[in-house]
Amino acid sequence: MLELTVAVLIMLVGSAVCSGTETALLSVPLLKARQLAQATRHPNAAALLAIREQINRPIATIVILNNLFNIVGSIVIGSIAAAVFGDALLGVFSAALTFAVILVAEILPKTLGERYAESIALWVAMPVRTLTWAMTPVVWLLEQIMAPFVRGYERPITNETEIKLLASIGYQEGIIEADEAEMIRRVFRLNDVKAADIMTPRVALTYLRCDRTLADAQDIILNSQHSRILVTEADIDRVLGMVLKDELLSALIRGEQDTIASQWLRPVRFAAETERADQLLQTFQSSREHLAVVVDEYGGISGVVTLEDVLEILTGEIVDETDRNVDLQALARQRRKRLLQSRGFGDVSH
Repeated sequence: MLELTVAVLIMLVGSAVCSGTETALLSVPLLKARQLAQATRHPNAAALLAIREQINRPIATIVILNNLFNIVGSIVIGSIAAAVFGDALLGVFSAALTFAVILVAEILPKTLGERYAESIALWVAMPVRTLTWAMTPVVWLLEQIMAPFVRGYERPITNETEIKLLASIGYQEGIIEADEAEMIRRVFRLNDVKAADIMTPRVALTYLRCDRTLADAQDIILNSQHSRILVTEADIDRVLGMVLKDELLSALIRGEQDTIASQWLRPVRFAAETERADQLLQTFQSSREHLAVVVDEYGGISGVVTLEDVLEILTGEIVDETDRNVDLQALARQRRKRLLQSRGFGDVSH
């Protein structure tokens, strides 16, 4: 009877440890494992990260051990139980053992493994790596057998939808603030918005001909609400560059009214209407410029887009002192109309 009791305990405990370990390792996301490894610098955390990055072999090792406990244990226990109980009680004992395996070796350890996944995973990481290394030949053979069925498939760690959902859950759980969650969601809009959706259209631009003197253009300069003014040859479709309004005002104050606009010319960057907002942001950062001229497919000037226009995708409308006299609602409706039309919604009147 003692021999039977020991055999049952060995099988149940061994199977339970394997089941709980498997569940705990699979319940720790790869991103969480990377965070633990970077934050703690502990060997167990490093081992856990190595397991999660190459999860197939550790899981195969655990499954092999689990089945050895269950199958070999059942054979050994069955032979001992037949001698102890005889044919009359063997069926009752088998039913009780099956119930114990389901409850003690499967349901309970897997529940605990999921609930305390991080702690258990860190505790078993080193032993699992050692066992995986020891059983490499067997696991390698199984990998070769399974290779034709699993080759070429690699699931991404996460995706855009999951990150947005995590931001919403984080806000609902009180982990992050509402504005932080909204900012995360807005970031993903950058690659969906084109330059044509956020630009200031050509009809609202201020520009000067390159041969005009500051005296002739004084009214245009003073009345312009833009800090950067385009400089053209004959018309707006032939942009040469831009000038800074502050420099022109300083020149007027110094009495340099007879100088022409081209003397203050600065180079300007051009962007296609279809260029994405995230690409524009990278361009503005790398070039240290705040403005780009938007051109259509025929090379004509459609408008200009600024760093502020791109940032407004993340922050919402930015209004400064120069925007007080601007009908922001009309501009917003105009931008929304262009955006919807670009998404294939046709003519939108509201």
